[in-house]
Amino acid sequence: MSGLKAGDSPAPVQVVGSDSFKRIGQPDLIQGLAQTVPSFTAEGLGGDTANLTLSARLRGLSPNDTLVLVNGKRRHPTGNLHVLGGPYQGAATADLSLIPVDAIDHIEVLQDGAAAQYGTDAIAGVVNIILKNASSGGQVAATAGQYYQGDGDTGALSLNFGTSLGSAGFLNVTGETRFHGFSRRGGADARFSTVSGALIPGSGVTTNIPGYPNLNNIVGDAQSNIDNIAYNTGYNFGSVEAYSFGTYSYRKASAFENYRVPCKVIGSPVLGVAGACGAADAVVFAPLGFSPREGLVESDYGLTVGLRGDIDAWHWDLSSTYGRDKDDISTLNSANRALFIDTHFTPTQFADGAFTSTQWTNNLDISRAFDVGMAQPLNVAFGLEQRSESYEITAGDAGSTYKEGGQSYPGFLQSDAGKHTRNNYAGYIDIAAQPVEALKIDAAVRYEHFNDFGDTTVGKLTGRYDFNPEFALRGTIANGFRAPTLAEEFYSATNVSPTSAVVQLPPNSPAAALLGFAPLKPEKSTNYSVGFVAHPAANLIATLDAYSIDITNRIIGSGLYLGLNGTTVVSQAVIDAIRAHGNVLDPTVTFVGVSLFANGVDTRTQGVDLTISYVTELEGWGHIDWSLAANYNKTTITKQTPPPAPLAAQGALLSPTAISDLTTASPREKVSLGALWSMDKWAVNLRETIYGESSEIVSPDGTGAPPNFTNKVGVTGITDLDIAYQVTDQVRLSVGANNLFDQKPPNVLQFPPAGGLADGSNVYDAPIGISPYGINGGFYYGRLVVKF
Repeated sequence: MSGLKAGDSPAPVQVVGSDSFKRIGQPDLIQGLAQTVPSFTAEGLGGDTANLTLSARLRGLSPNDTLVLVNGKRRHPTGNLHVLGGPYQGAATADLSLIPVDAIDHIEVLQDGAAAQYGTDAIAGVVNIILKNASSGGQVAATAGQYYQGDGDTGALSLNFGTSLGSAGFLNVTGETRFHGFSRRGGADARFSTVSGALIPGSGVTTNIPGYPNLNNIVGDAQSNIDNIAYNTGYNFGSVEAYSFGTYSYRKASAFENYRVPCKVIGSPVLGVAGACGAADAVVFAPLGFSPREGLVESDYGLTVGLRGDIDAWHWDLSSTYGRDKDDISTLNSANRALFIDTHFTPTQFADGAFTSTQWTNNLDISRAFDVGMAQPLNVAFGLEQRSESYEITAGDAGSTYKEGGQSYPGFLQSDAGKHTRNNYAGYIDIAAQPVEALKIDAAVRYEHFNDFGDTTVGKLTGRYDFNPEFALRGTIANGFRAPTLAEEFYSATNVSPTSAVVQLPPNSPAAALLGFAPLKPEKSTNYSVGFVAHPAANLIATLDAYSIDITNRIIGSGLYLGLNGTTVVSQAVIDAIRAHGNVLDPTVTFVGVSLFANGVDTRTQGVDLTISYVTELEGWGHIDWSLAANYNKTTITKQTPPPAPLAAQGALLSPTAISDLTTASPREKVSLGALWSMDKWAVNLRETIYGESSEIVSPDGTGAPPNFTNKVGVTGITDLDIAYQVTDQVRLSVGANNLFDQKPPNVLQFPPAGGLADGSNVYDAPIGISPYGINGGFYYGRLVVKF
């Protein structure tokens, strides 16, 4: 895929150059792609630890269905699984935020299934990140900005430079440090405030608490510090070239959780959690409640080494790639209520455990062009791949696992902990032919063997016919096979409050089998696409591609299945499964349930990608590069898996919320209109992105039982503006704004306090979290780039 011009490709490819990222306010690769590739959408707000490592996806499918490559080699995944419900639930893919933007030469986004060529899990497409390879020069870049509301302070400083290694080698290095501050978009907490903001008598809260009544800070950006280093190097020995590239990242982040309201002891508020505190507890801890935070300390690295060269007419490439991501999770500014009651002591910080994900991939790729009398030589490529993966959960410390653990996020129990591995072997062959000048055909077949899922064979057939230089048709038929990630198979945790416990069961566990769940099966896909490429006039190019993607056995998060509700045993089978998994729950909890990942649905995703670009020359006034990029994407559920017999009485496997997360939570339409005017030292980039409607069904108690409500984000236009001035040949200054007119999504539908959520997420004036353009409003920035 590297080096191919998008307009000449048999399949839809969008190439994003490094210049595009200079005109994006936030110095983050996820944001850069989301603003330039219409079928690429970014997560704006995550739940729990997902808010610390946001994800992204292609064509409305799971983030796990997109394969990320760096210089054509597979990138390792994050260890931080997105567990809670939402459009990005289950994400455990490569973290794009850990690749410094200034290290990138360009990115090739293959918006089509490519499982037969690059890996059976490339169902939605491939993001191939090509690193810079310059052997001289470089630049220093500094960026600073914040949201219009005065928070979310953002700063970045990066250095990129290249140097030669002797007479036949190069080394290109990029270092980057970034900071992003908290944003807070929650309003008055309905647990102790009326609609007008007045104090509710008897709530245990006083109006002199700083920030009253807007005390719940969970709705907003996490605070993070990220340090990234990337290098790309190579040396040509003549017939053989040695190469290597890699990254190292360190991230420290924290995100607010729900505010803990004081409870009362002999008329005095003591511990910032609802419920009785015990008469022996003096007024010693958090008399005004507290705001716990989830913390993350992440270390991540990836390394590739390889040799490539030519033997006669054969080109070969032998490489080895290793990646590791470790996420240490903690709970900060919190308390263990049960421990405090039992011992009159509690830590305020808890080490909750860690996730560690590793991936080691070895590749041998061989290709040769044969002159067989066709319009162009027949290109034959084949290769072998071996991949080993592991996923590990480490248990938390004693304070984090005592009874319900630290408020907002308990530690991982010994029953959650464990290390799991997988081995995979693959072979492929790809034949590209051009029988006549106008016709290009590419056929690929890939065989893979998983030690836990057996064998699979997938294929792809792509064709393009150029009727003349102005018009060409192209199309693809392909299938894919995505084995569940190890995180989806084996993640286990207990989410608690003083009165509730919900156990996330591993679907491959004996406990899940007791409830009638089978181990996870792979997703299987069939992809079809057809489109055209047109050059109807000079300086004008247009592409349109329609696609249909059928996925069977799609992996989703189940709804909540109750075992105990108050004094009523809803399902003894649920309680037995929790015990079988080794969980010892606080005997005082009155709300007990389970959830897990399952092969829940078959889906069909259909859509259209459209791109148009045109250049207008303004004679003495420079020129304007016009662009239009649009995506229409609709997902429907074609089949639902029924719940297992022991849980059939509690309803379908998918809750109404989960169904809406699959089908309506992302807008079906996204249109981006751009105009880049350049003249002498000036450049002005104006972009208007129009998002269609998105909606999500909300269940007040989390079970999906009526009454349910629908939150909607209407059609919205977002304007981005970047103005740059080339001060000297080496110095470039730019200022701009993302979301220039400060558009924000509507507020969430308010539940009455009496029927609201006990954890406090029912807040007034909090923007809807599924907003495709985020929740924070306008962001302004300035950037200085000095080249050398």
